[in-house]
Amino acid sequence: MGLQPLEFSDCYLDSPWFRERVRAHEAELERTNKFIKELLKDGKNLIAATKNLSAAQRKFAHSLRDFKFEFIGDAETDDERCIDASLHEFSNFLKNLEEQREILALSVTETLIKPLERFRKEQLGAVKEEKKKFDKETEKNYSLLEKHLNLSAKKKELQLQEADNQVEQNRKHFYELSLEYVCKLQEIQERKKFECVEPVLSFFQGLFTFYHQGYELAKDFNHYKMTLQINIQNTRNRFEGTRSEVEELMNKIRRNPQEHKRANHFTMEGYLYVQEKRPAPFGSSWVKHYCTYRKETKKFTMIPFEHRSGGKVGDEELFVLTYCTKRNIDTTDRRFCFDLEASDRPGVPVTMQAFSEEDRKLWMEALDGKEAVSVIFFTFIYSAQLDKIGFTVIKKCISAVETRGINDQGLYRVVGVSSKVQRLLSLLMDAKTCNEVDLENSVDWEVKTITSAMKQYLRSLPEPLMTYELHGEFIIPAKSGSPESRVNAVHFLVHKLPEKNKEMLEILVKHLANVSKHAKRNLMTVANLGVVFGPTLMRPQEETVAAIMDLKFQNIVVEILIENHEKIFKTLPDATLPEPISMSVSAPNAPPRQSRRQGQRIKRPLAVYNLCLELDDADSHSSPREDTPTGSMDSISSQSPTPAFSSSPPGLLDGNHLITNSGDLAGWTTNLPGQSRPSMVSWMNTLSANPVATNTAPSAFFFPNPATGSDRAAESVAHRKARAVYPCEAEHSSELSFQIGAIFEDVQFSREPGWLEGTLNGKRGLIPQNYVQFL
Repeated sequence: MGLQPLEFSDCYLDSPWFRERVRAHEAELERTNKFIKELLKDGKNLIAATKNLSAAQRKFAHSLRDFKFEFIGDAETDDERCIDASLHEFSNFLKNLEEQREILALSVTETLIKPLERFRKEQLGAVKEEKKKFDKETEKNYSLLEKHLNLSAKKKELQLQEADNQVEQNRKHFYELSLEYVCKLQEIQERKKFECVEPVLSFFQGLFTFYHQGYELAKDFNHYKMTLQINIQNTRNRFEGTRSEVEELMNKIRRNPQEHKRANHFTMEGYLYVQEKRPAPFGSSWVKHYCTYRKETKKFTMIPFEHRSGGKVGDEELFVLTYCTKRNIDTTDRRFCFDLEASDRPGVPVTMQAFSEEDRKLWMEALDGKEAVSVIFFTFIYSAQLDKIGFTVIKKCISAVETRGINDQGLYRVVGVSSKVQRLLSLLMDAKTCNEVDLENSVDWEVKTITSAMKQYLRSLPEPLMTYELHGEFIIPAKSGSPESRVNAVHFLVHKLPEKNKEMLEILVKHLANVSKHAKRNLMTVANLGVVFGPTLMRPQEETVAAIMDLKFQNIVVEILIENHEKIFKTLPDATLPEPISMSVSAPNAPPRQSRRQGQRIKRPLAVYNLCLELDDADSHSSPREDTPTGSMDSISSQSPTPAFSSSPPGLLDGNHLITNSGDLAGWTTNLPGQSRPSMVSWMNTLSANPVATNTAPSAFFFPNPATGSDRAAESVAHRKARAVYPCEAEHSSELSFQIGAIFEDVQFSREPGWLEGTLNGKRGLIPQNYVQFL
């Protein structure tokens, strides 16, 4: 579990748990700051002293290997997993460079040092300044509030009113600052992945140039480098979409915080001052507590909490509420007070003070006090419907786009003028004028206006096209599982949609697949279309930051639909496969397979990755998917694990951003969550160096690793049997595919860390160690 999202609505509650989550985010950013400082120091060591080149490289590699980015939410995308694993991969590559002992030119300042220093100064430095303001405003707000609440009710009405206004203005300013600080914290958490990794990637690009065998080394690393660049670009695109959604939600809550309170199990929660009576002549004191109340059980909880000391100042107290009454002003010198009585302390009321009269009314209503306030719920009625006119609108727009603008750069990304979009929608959704609008031949309507109208119509539906009910089920397979299981799960769920929804979705996805086929000209790859249409076709019923963090998985679902639209819409789901819920319990929850990338690489000939791209015999059983469209290789959401080739357009090296100009990018993903495709370098190297080894057992292709079990440990399990507890799909010829319950003979430890070697149905191969149990 990564960092918990910071909800904007919690800024107004300012609860202890909210403060704990803020501190966790701050600690993570401080850890990132320290990491960058260390990385910068190591980079400068490389420039400063060629005599210490070897030591500096090893230290630099150590820093990269040990750091891991935290993520917000409960899962990562395949792109983010690859980015997280990239630092470890970079570390391994540096070790290989160290073995060659070539002289390295010391011109890495522009590619590595300056970008990281700029990120640390401009981004992390800005967060530190925001934190100072936030802490200062917290102190000011609660100090002023306490001073205000201590005012006697017997003061003149004008004085009290002026004091109220001052407190309210200060509180609004505090909430504004809190919202901006929360937004900045979460933005930097998402930004740091590509902002930190891209300079490192550029640094590696520089290494190739200055080594004696730089050209050969570049070819050796090219396969991984290009895949990572795709991952970074996908992550950057999704970040932009997520950031705009977060800012929109923040602005909505800023305008009306009461209407955007999160749904939870508490009827009411917030801060109250509790009167604690002391023996005479000491009077009484007022202590701030965070209070929660559940109407169903009548349980009232109080936690003493002081913001200035940064934590709890006492134990939690819980009681069952008997009644609540308003406290008259003539019985106390404090305003906004009310009394509670607990069932275990009859006749001993507890006096509470709210922050304002409005706050007291809300508490009184929740606690069934005498002065309840009725809450008005507003229902918004949308005019867009999945009716005959709706289908006509979409078909007319699609026809116009495919006729006039299929090759327009940034199609669906470029936004039309709002007034024109609204005018076009009003004409199209009016039965009297719909047929009179000529979108294919009229110059009055630009392509960007038509595409914006389409998106606006789909977003205006009372329920998203892929329904609230199935939203969570669509997200589950996008977060985990093998590529094949993801496609099967989405295929099954699409056929659970209402007929009209499925029909409309098929029309739209077929069109988007056509758009992606023209990606060389319009630059709208499958991944880019996923970013645009993820929030349009899918949205959660409750609008929260946590839900927005799932945007990237919505995008992946749309990518799967586009890449596999023929199978999903033209065929029925396989009845022999388990339903997605079952799949989410079996394969996706299987433990992660050990990546063979993590092993130590042996010394090998250069340009080995090119061999991986041209496998004919070893992996001939895993041919590329026929239903994967060309030109979509920047999407790795549901690809086949075998190498495939991109038809991406040529590009340039622009600043720190590497834009590929190769037509032979290889893209591959894993069978299970959180893993990178196992490296075939050592296997191919041994095979090419010793052709006789072709008929040798798979373990002979890999080198020994002293970090794994000894020969004695291997002997202890030799000739034992094991049973599969999770299903597994082989990713190349040295591995075994199997289902749950499969029995393996002659099982022993492989020299490859995390893997076993066994025999199934007469075939010998590698098995993930944590997928089986010994009999």
